[in-house]
Amino acid sequence: NVGDFLYILKKADKYNLADNRQLPTFKYQSSDNQNLTSLRKAFNLDSIAGNGTDVLKILNLLHWIHNLIPHDGNHENPVVKNAMSMIAECKRDDRGLNCRGLATVLNECYLSLGIKSRIVTCLPKDSLKIDNDCHVINSVYSETLKKWLWIDPTFNAYVMNEKGEMLSIEEVRERIIQDKPVILNPDANWNNQNPQTTEYYLLNYMAKNLYILECPTNSEYNMETIESGRTYSYIQLLPLDYYQQSPDKTEKKDEKTKTTWTTYKTNNPKLFWQTP
Repeated sequence: NVGDFLYILKKADKYNLADNRQLPTFKYQSSDNQNLTSLRKAFNLDSIAGNGTDVLKILNLLHWIHNLIPHDGNHENPVVKNAMSMIAECKRDDRGLNCRGLATVLNECYLSLGIKSRIVTCLPKDSLKIDNDCHVINSVYSETLKKWLWIDPTFNAYVMNEKGEMLSIEEVRERIIQDKPVILNPDANWNNQNPQTTEYYLLNYMAKNLYILECPTNSEYNMETIESGRTYSYIQLLPLDYYQQSPDKTEKKDEKTKTTWTTYKTNNPKLFWQTP
C-alpha cells in the first residue's frame, strides 16, 4: 500500500553529513575514449542531441533511447553490456532491455558527448528480503544548471518542482519525504503504451525504491560486462534508519568468472552526490 512505502521512506530521512569513511572518488570516462567516440559517430549522437542547451541535449537523448529500445523487465540483459553491442543485439533479435540495460546505454551516450552521468540503482528497504524489484535510472549532470538531474529511460521520465525546475534524485527524495510538490513530465510513459502519473510512479513505485541508492565508482564504457580479472566497485548511500550499516566495505570474489565486486557504504549524501 502506498502509505506504507511513504511511511518507510519518511523514517529514512536522516543521513550523516559528518560521515567521512574513506571512499573511492567517482570517475567519469572522457569523451575522447575510443569506444565512446565510435558510439557518438555510429549513431550521429550530435545531431540527435541537437544544438540547444545541455538540458535539451540531455532530454533529446532520453527520448531517443526510450523510443529506440523497448523496456523488457522479464529477461536478462545481453552478456556484453555496452551501448554499441546492446543496441545492435536489440535490433537483431527484436528484443528489449531491462531498466539497468537502458540506463547503461543512455549513460554511455551521455559520456560520449562529454556529459557527466551515472547509473543509479534505487533500492527498497526490504528487511524481509522478499522484494526483488529495484529500479535503475540515470543521474545526469547539467553544467548550465550546476546540478544533477533525475533521468529515467524506462519511463521517459524526469521530475520538476511546482515552478517547472528540473530536480535531482536527491531533491526528489527529500521533497517526497517532506510532502512538497513533485511533478512528473506529462509525456512520461512505459513503452509508449502506459502513461505514468506522479501518484503512481513517484509516490508509490519510486517512494519504495528510493530507500538506498547505489552507483558504480567508475562511470565508463562497458562498465558491467563480466571480464576475467576485473574489479567492479560501487558506493551505497544508506539512510541512518537502515538496519545493516556495517561493514564499511564488502568484497565478493566470484571464483568462476575471476571477478571481484566491492561495495563501499556511506551515510553522507554530500560525498555521494559530489559535483563531478
